[in-house]
Amino acid sequence: MKLVSTFLIGATIVFIAINLYLFFTNKTYRKSTFSSALFLKLVLVMFSMLVGFAVIYYLLSLQDLILVQSLSSMKPIEITFLTLLYFSGETLVSVGYGDMLPVGPARFFAILESLLGILLPTAYFMKSLDLSKK
Repeated sequence: MKLVSTFLIGATIVFIAINLYLFFTNKTYRKSTFSSALFLKLVLVMFSMLVGFAVIYYLLSLQDLILVQSLSSMKPIEITFLTLLYFSGETLVSVGYGDMLPVGPARFFAILESLLGILLPTAYFMKSLDLSKK
């Protein structure tokens, strides 16, 4: 069973890679191009934001409680920089998993980070597809 599972994971990774390749090489749109420099810039900006927000959460944690397991119990999450990187990452690239909830001023920064995590990749794709008017 483990061999089948490993094979299916590998096949899924290949499927995803093929789809990404087709997305970036498909010239359906006129003037659509993939810019590796622009993509690298997006990756670096997203990584910088991930680390930057983790630092903000760390500094906020020095002042007050910022992460809990649930709002009803208010059981605090142990604060380590790796935990804060994880929280920052899940906030930046999704709406969170629900295993950690921000409280206090961390809520504002989590909303801001989520907003940037949605807008930056969207702006990248608009730029790479050259759909925006000049």
